[in-house]
Amino acid sequence: MNHFNNHKSSIDNHQSNLSRRRFLRGAGVTLALPFLDILRSVSAKQPDAELPRRMLLISNNLGVLPKPFFPEGTGRDYELSPYLADLAEFRDDFTVISGLSHPDVDGGHSTENCFLTAARGPTKSGFRNTISLDQFAAERLGPVTRFPTLNLGVNIDKANRSLSWTRDGVLLPAEDSASALFGKMFVQGDQAAVERQLHQLDEQGSILDTLLDDTRQFRSHLGRDDQSRLDQYLTSVREIEERLHVARQWELRPKPTTDQQPPDDIRDQKLFFEKFDLMLSMARLALESDSTRIVTLMVDAFATPVFKLHPDQNTTDGYHNLSHHGQSESKVQQLQDADHQQMTLLRKLFGRLAETHEGEGRLLDRTMILFGSNMGDANTHDNTNLPILLAGGGFQHGQHLAFRRDHNKPLCNLYVTMLQHLGIEADTFGSSAGTLNEIKS
Repeated sequence: MNHFNNHKSSIDNHQSNLSRRRFLRGAGVTLALPFLDILRSVSAKQPDAELPRRMLLISNNLGVLPKPFFPEGTGRDYELSPYLADLAEFRDDFTVISGLSHPDVDGGHSTENCFLTAARGPTKSGFRNTISLDQFAAERLGPVTRFPTLNLGVNIDKANRSLSWTRDGVLLPAEDSASALFGKMFVQGDQAAVERQLHQLDEQGSILDTLLDDTRQFRSHLGRDDQSRLDQYLTSVREIEERLHVARQWELRPKPTTDQQPPDDIRDQKLFFEKFDLMLSMARLALESDSTRIVTLMVDAFATPVFKLHPDQNTTDGYHNLSHHGQSESKVQQLQDADHQQMTLLRKLFGRLAETHEGEGRLLDRTMILFGSNMGDANTHDNTNLPILLAGGGFQHGQHLAFRRDHNKPLCNLYVTMLQHLGIEADTFGSSAGTLNEIKS
């Protein structure tokens, strides 16, 4: 890929045999090179079969108007719906799927954090979320890139909303600053900055070491239930330990370079589509540079106030109030306009990935792009029949897969299919009850 001087790498299996304590006590900046020998470069000259697969997961938490989105026909000869007509030039590169949802995930807007988790009963007392698709995939793939995943947002309410959740059901805040993300991916700190970061990582590791030692001392005095809870906690601590270990190795490696100029942040929430476009561009840069292979992007329409439909036209209300249109002609027209602009942004993304080549093929064919929502119909708070579009990734596209609207298939069936396409051996995820063999190559 022409834009980058790639320092792509993945970590060999024997890395796991390294002693973390030995590494922290014996390795400094001047001893970095021997450790880099265990990191093998992913060359652009690799055969296509060995090139990495990638995944971009996008959700607008208010969805789209269902009628203009879903086609009436099915199979490969379906007629493009008004929204999908905006993507006509990529008809053979995407599949639209109807009749999917998450079982027992209802309650209107409360489902927005469950789009990638499928955690049941989000409105029930004591609800706790579960691991999201991106984090599950990152766990299975291991530390093959500098960032296992990147979690992005548009107009995001960082404290309350995210597509990414840990195995313990903890929200991972989304990054909504394009300039900050660019710095993380491409701006190389000087030696002093690197040493400060290494020192900080070592200090964090030291605290975890002390914590583990202290908890082991009183474990034998606990009852069985408390021991089980403590073991679960220690497992989480060990996972953090390993992430620090890997982060330290990546801190010693040069970042990729790009000829792209650092972006300016768009802070005005009214510039909704400009912000959406910018974060899609950042996601593409992250994937092209192999900074990560998994990106999530939550488009927080719920938190979006009155916004610009066009340079000389604002909406008459905030996005959320528009979504409860009650068949108001004015509100429906504004929503249709907004939905068409979202499709236009997707078309732009598909085009950029299609014109970027990796090995003998297009980056689009190596990248799965999921666009969807937790809302089937925001007007009625319906969480069934979710709008789902899957593009790229080398699947058998060009079709409308239609499942029963009165008895949906689990959306997680698609998630399992996507995990397997990433090369992950997984038969289940969330509420899955199989896979979607219809899109497999």
